[in-house]
Amino acid sequence: MTAPRGVQDTGQLNDAQGGLESVSAAERVASLTGVRAVAALLVVLTHAAYTTGKYTHGYEGLVYARMEIGVPVFFVLSGFLLFRPWVKAAAIGGPPPSVRRYAWHRVRRIMPAYAVTVVAAYLVYHWRMAGPNPGHTWEGLFRNLTLTQIYTDQYMYSFLHQGLTQMWSLAVEAAFYVVLPLLAWLLLAVLCRRRWRPWLLLGGLTLLAAVTPAWLIFVHTVDGLPDGARLWLPTYLVWFVGGMLLAVLATIGVRCYAFAVLPVAVVSYFIASTPLAGEPTTSPYALAPAMWKAAFYAVIATLIVAPVALGDRGLYSRFLASRPMVFLGEISYEIFLIHLVTMELVMVEILHFPIYTGSMAALSVGTLVVTIPLAWLLHRFTRVRPVR
Repeated sequence: MTAPRGVQDTGQLNDAQGGLESVSAAERVASLTGVRAVAALLVVLTHAAYTTGKYTHGYEGLVYARMEIGVPVFFVLSGFLLFRPWVKAAAIGGPPPSVRRYAWHRVRRIMPAYAVTVVAAYLVYHWRMAGPNPGHTWEGLFRNLTLTQIYTDQYMYSFLHQGLTQMWSLAVEAAFYVVLPLLAWLLLAVLCRRRWRPWLLLGGLTLLAAVTPAWLIFVHTVDGLPDGARLWLPTYLVWFVGGMLLAVLATIGVRCYAFAVLPVAVVSYFIASTPLAGEPTTSPYALAPAMWKAAFYAVIATLIVAPVALGDRGLYSRFLASRPMVFLGEISYEIFLIHLVTMELVMVEILHFPIYTGSMAALSVGTLVVTIPLAWLLHRFTRVRPVR
C-alpha cells in the first residue's frame, strides 16, 4: 500500500493536475482522489479475505487475493502525480521542480501519520498477545520507522510486525520518491537533452519499464540474494512507469474513455485471477507467474487511472468525484495505515471469529466502521495545513 498521501501531494494542484483544457483542475483532483478511495477499499477487502481464510477457496480465493490490485493503483497514481511537474516543466521550457522542496514535501506528507501509526501499533501489541510477531523488537521498531524493514534476508521472520505487514508497499513507495528526481533527470535532461521530445520520452519510459522483468529474472535466478529483494522497488517499477506514461500522454493531449478501457481492465483482472499469475501471495515464488503478475497488474492499474488522468468526464469520473468517494479518498492513506490493527481487533474482540474463519463481508464492514473515524482523526491531526 502503498499508499501515497493524497492527490494534493505535489503541493501545487495546477502543476500536478493541469492538462486538458476541457477538464477543470477541480474535476481532475476530485476524480483522482476518488480513485484512491477505490484502491484503499480494495486493500481492506483483500486483507479481510485473507484473515477469514478465503484465499484457499480455489479460483474464488484468487479473485479475492487479486484485490491487492489496490497497491498497484496507488503506485500508478504516484507515478502520474509526481512525475507530472517535471513533464509539464519540460513541455513549457521551464525550470524543473526543486528537488529540495520535493523531498521535504514528501517527508512532510507521509511521515507524521506513518510514525504515529507505527508507534501506536507497537504500543498496542506490547500489551496484546496475538500470535508470533517477529518484528516486535527495538530493531524492528527502528526499521519500520525508517521504512527499511524490507532490506533484509528472512523478511518474514525478522522485521515483519503483525500490525504493519502492509507497510512493505510504503517502503517501496518511499524508494520511488528517492529515485524519481534521478529518473526525471535521466529521461528529460540526458535522453531528451532538455528539449520537449514526447515520443522520445515515451520510448525512454518503455525502456524503464523493462527494469522490472530484468530484475525479476535476476532475483529468481541468482543465488545468495536476500529474500527481501523480491519486495524492492525494481520489482514494481513498471507500475510507477504506468503512471509516468500517463503524465506524458496527458501533456500531449491524449484522451482516454472509461467505456473503452475498463472492460479490458476487468477481463485482465479475471485472467490474472487464474494460477497464471501465481499463488495468492505478494511475490510469487516462480519466475513465470511473477512476470505475468507484474504485467497484468501494470495494465489493470494503469487502465483504472487512465480515464480520470486523460480527460474522461463520464459516469465513471463523476462517480469517483462524488462526495463519499472524495471523502474516503482524502483519508485513504490513513485507512491504509491503520486498517490491519483495527481489523485484528474487530475480528477478535467484536466478531469473535477464530483466525481464518468467519464472514469476509462482516469483517470488512466492521473494520471500515471502526477504521474510518480513526483515520479521519489521524488525517485531521497530521495533515499538512495550507499556509495562510
